[in-house]
Amino acid sequence: MTHASQHQILDQTQIAQKVKRMAYEIYEHNFEEQELVLAGIHEKGTILADMLATQLRSISPINVQLLTIKLNKVSPLESPVVLTPETITIANKVVIIVDDVLNTGKTLAYTLNSFLPQNPKKVEIATLVNRHHTLYPVASTYTGLSLATTLREHVEVVLKDEVAAYLH
Repeated sequence: MTHASQHQILDQTQIAQKVKRMAYEIYEHNFEEQELVLAGIHEKGTILADMLATQLRSISPINVQLLTIKLNKVSPLESPVVLTPETITIANKVVIIVDDVLNTGKTLAYTLNSFLPQNPKKVEIATLVNRHHTLYPVASTYTGLSLATTLREHVEVVLKDEVAAYLH
């Protein structure tokens, strides 16, 4: 994929720095916990959750479990939200939902419905880029980069092959 018409907002080194800082913030806010569940929204949120888990495991004694959230981002009511692996219980645990970009908050809002009936201790949100165009009552607890954009602009985070974030 060519990114010639796009403006790079984060390179691989900067993303690594953001992830490390976010991991320290997560640890700071949850240092008394024995276990955290990082729930990444498929696919880029899952990759980001894995990056955060690696950092958390290197800086803290907290047991970090990874969940993958799969849902239809365009029409979330057309199919159920699926959490895998199903063996992870979240009752009375801190759950951090992870996604690459927070735009309108729609995707994150729909994922909450699958967590709340399981009675988590606390639900937080971590996003690499927050665009601040939320239409739903969702706020990112941990943000790598806050970026003021227009509604016509698009943020693309690439976490496979190359690692970077672009604005176009």
